[in-house]
Order: sequence, then structure tokens, then C-alpha cells
Amino acid sequence: MAAWPDFYPCTCIAVDAQGYGSNNDRRQSEIQHDLPRLLDGAARRAGLDRAEWQIQYKGDEQLAVRPLDGKEPRLVDDYIRQLVAELREYNAQRVPEARMRLRAVIHQGLVELADNGFAGTAVVATARLLNARPLYDVLAAHPGADLALLLSDEVFRSTVAGRHTTLTPGDFTRVTVQVKEYEATAWLRVPEPGAPAAASHEPRTAETGGPESPASGEPAAARPGPAAAGGAGGAGISNEYRADEINVTNVAGSVDARGAVFGFRSAGG
Repeated sequence: MAAWPDFYPCTCIAVDAQGYGSNNDRRQSEIQHDLPRLLDGAARRAGLDRAEWQIQYKGDEQLAVRPLDGKEPRLVDDYIRQLVAELREYNAQRVPEARMRLRAVIHQGLVELADNGFAGTAVVATARLLNARPLYDVLAAHPGADLALLLSDEVFRSTVAGRHTTLTPGDFTRVTVQVKEYEATAWLRVPEPGAPAAASHEPRTAETGGPESPASGEPAAARPGPAAAGGAGGAGISNEYRADEINVTNVAGSVDARGAVFGFRSAGG
């Protein structure tokens, strides 16, 4: 990346491995080797190139900065989604005590490439957010989660609240961060364990959160199924075409379907 003229508008992305200090030497070494690989893999799957980022390494922690270029919604949405997928695959191969769980923060502001790293209040704010108590508390409250995400108010408003991602404001919880001299509003989210790497655009009902029928708005689970061909209570195969029982999921971008199972059923169940 070319040299930046003094302070430059940037996005700051920071991650830290939870509970790193409680691991033995071999496990700490493994985390330091695997963390960059997971972050690189998530970026590739999200269509981003971390080779273009300026990265500061610190054991179990990384701080990356990149110029603001309009791809910020992809960082908040696609990159984090793919990072959760990478962690899920990684942790599935390990005993619970050897899982890697991450705290992640995204902030933005003016940053300078200094002689000993990065300079600017945006960098300081990112570090404070990464050490915010709500991030620790939410991981403790959700032991099955592999990652907790905290967005600064600036990033939240310019991406999620601005409707530039597949996420909605309702996916986040507003929290107050107080670390040393820093105090600010931030937005907390814990991606669901086992959530697909690709975003789902299936409509949901406001009250039940379940799939919605395009025709009537009635939850799919509440609709009665078609009668079997053999009569009431009888077994058989129905050739009846039921358009209201066809569910289609549109996915934008590539999908890693390794290990996926695709199921099909007849209209009669």
C-alpha cells in the first residue's frame, strides 16, 4: 500500500483471542499460528484482500487498518460472517478446552502510519472497545458462541442503520463502553452458533420470527399439509402441485457447501 499523507480516513478492525493467557505454551503457539490463517481465510471467502491492509500483530491479537473505500458494509457483514464460519470449522476439530473464541471490533476514524505502528485517537478507541466489559460478559453468557462483535456507533450508523448490510438494527444491542478515559455508545452482536456463512434473505414474520407465506403472510408451520393420495389417513403419493409450499432461498455471492446436506420432499410430506 502506498504511503498515506499524514492522517488518513480508515477502518480499524481488531480481534483478540478470549482466554489466551490461561493456555499452556503449546496452545498459545498454536493460536498465534492459526489466527492469521483464519483471518486470511475469512477475508478471501468474503472477497477481500488482507494483503492490502496494514496489520499490527500482537500475539493473540491483531489490529488491521484499511482506507475507507466503500467496502465497510462488507467488513461488517460478509467478513464477520465468514470469520464465524472459519471458527466453526476450526473448533469442530477440537475439544472444548482448545476452542478459539474471538472478540472483534470495527471502528473508523483518522489513522497515521507511524514509525512504531499506528497513531490516532481512532486507534486508541478501537483498543478500548476491544477491552470493553460487554464483550467479555456476552461471551461468558453464550458459551456456545465462537465470536462476539462490537461496532462503534459511527460504524453502526453508517452501515447497519443505513441499511447497507443484510443485518438490521434489531440484530444488535446498544451498550455503553467505559474503559479508562474512554466512554462511548457501541453496538453488540453475537452471531448465532451454526448460522450459515451466506446471508439468508428469507422473509420472517414480525411476531414469530418464522418463515412467512408469500401469499397470505401465514407462518408456514401453521399451514395444514395436503391430504395423502390414499384418502384421509391413508398412505400414498400426491402429484398435486402446491406452489405455496415451495421455499426458495436466494443467495448473493459464492457459498461454501462443504458438508452441507440438501433435502427434498414431496408436496404430501
